[in-house]
Amino acid sequence: MVTPDNRVGVVFNGAIYNYRELRRSLSAFDFITQTDTEVLLHGYRQWGIDNLVRRLRGMFAFALWDDAARRLYLVRDRLGVKPLVYVIRGGVLAFASTVRALVTSGFTDGVDPEAVLSFLNDGFVPDSLSIYRGVVKVPAGSIVEVPLASSVLEGKVTTRKYWTQPSATSPISFADAVETTRVKLLDAVKVRLHADVPVGALLSGGIDSSLVCWAAQELGASIQAYTIATPGDPWDEAAEAMDTAKRLSLKHSVVEMSDSDLPEVEDLLSAYGEPFACPSALGMLRVSRAISQFSPAKVLLTGDGGDDVFLGYPRHRHLWLASNLAEHVPAVPTMWRRIHSGVPRFGPLRRAGALLDYTTWGLKGYLGHADVLTPQELGSEPESGRTVLTDALRHEFRTRFMSEYLVKVDGATMHHGLEARSPFLDHELWEFASTIPFGVRLHHGQLKAILRELVRTKIGRAVGRRPKRGFGVPVQRWLAGRWRPWAQELLTDSILCKEGWVPASLSPRLTAPLKGTLAPAYQWYAVVLESWLRYTRKDATRRCASR
Repeated sequence: MVTPDNRVGVVFNGAIYNYRELRRSLSAFDFITQTDTEVLLHGYRQWGIDNLVRRLRGMFAFALWDDAARRLYLVRDRLGVKPLVYVIRGGVLAFASTVRALVTSGFTDGVDPEAVLSFLNDGFVPDSLSIYRGVVKVPAGSIVEVPLASSVLEGKVTTRKYWTQPSATSPISFADAVETTRVKLLDAVKVRLHADVPVGALLSGGIDSSLVCWAAQELGASIQAYTIATPGDPWDEAAEAMDTAKRLSLKHSVVEMSDSDLPEVEDLLSAYGEPFACPSALGMLRVSRAISQFSPAKVLLTGDGGDDVFLGYPRHRHLWLASNLAEHVPAVPTMWRRIHSGVPRFGPLRRAGALLDYTTWGLKGYLGHADVLTPQELGSEPESGRTVLTDALRHEFRTRFMSEYLVKVDGATMHHGLEARSPFLDHELWEFASTIPFGVRLHHGQLKAILRELVRTKIGRAVGRRPKRGFGVPVQRWLAGRWRPWAQELLTDSILCKEGWVPASLSPRLTAPLKGTLAPAYQWYAVVLESWLRYTRKDATRRCASR
């Protein structure tokens, strides 16, 4: 969209939830549409780019061109829900929502070996890298400013942050934290229910999505809930989700997956521009496809983000215990450094050793470096154990949260023409939760204590006691079972091995017979990467043939 005088233009992906409020503040301008996109144009003219983005409440990635200033601005939302990538080549800058768009347009170079190594270690390419050399991902909460003259770069491209996540510093009682969370969650759900298309919800058997569905019902919305089921598998959550749906009187549909289905890797590859091995992405793709085919819903509410900011993973409790131990028993790190290398790591000693690593070396210990680095490399910072939970949360936000959790949902839903909206990713709710002290978020040592208390009082005590649930797909179990022949055939004479993407010593292990019931994670990662390499080369051949 461009302004009537063609002086300012914007390319926009996402949703601005407070655009009606912003529009009222821009009454001096003549609007010709009812869209949130036009608010970006007139908001920029009124406030400038920095003051505009600070006012936005939503998920967004946009490129805004100011013709008079000869400036291009690339902007990504605070938490990085919406993707935005760019590449500079031959004095030209190209930007897009996906890496594949840049590939198709011929702006990328070869595959980045560092990104491949990172993928084989984690199952995703981090936000700091791209699978192709030269491609840059706009950081979350940032503005990239690009000076141009006659469509050619002139001057230095700069990146600046407009938002930083706050720290846990505000004193608040548990009761007040629960009540304020209730109010802010209802508000976050309310603004996401505004849509000109039907709204549905993804419902697992756990806390976060149950609360989102409760809030929607509380606000009077009539929504359909959807659940992925894996019948017969220990991870199956359909029964718990059905119980929640019954308690809330929700319309509910269950989409089944089983190991009798070969993995829909083609769908996985076409939905994500980079290799992506998150197992639950298969479930997200399946349920997104079913909704797009058989349901009128085009917007889906999800529970993503609740675990990350309200502390719902077991590791959060362990890190909190380590920080308390470092704070109140300062002699522990000194003792542990002396005996660390001589203590075996198996059985109960493994978990105790990990706790002491976190206490002594902080983030380095948490990332598993305590057994591979020398004491000199690890260092002996006395404060590291005391801040280990804060440091780990920042690390997770920059890596797995942005590059796996958010990518999974946005990629799967967008691939099937749907829009996912998560109230827990509302920046106002996120900022509030981030300032709550860890001891309140982990009240009495309970994971996600604030949200569990809300569920207990609003939905039912039994629901509040449920362990963490998600859209889990047991690919490692299935890869060791009925998927095994398919995977062995794929990895035999593989591109990965022939071109040296994996070490020669690892090649035989990719197709070796398994002794247990779970395939190692690296085998699933190798399957996905091999499939991705084959897919991209076929795609490149098709493009060449079409030209």
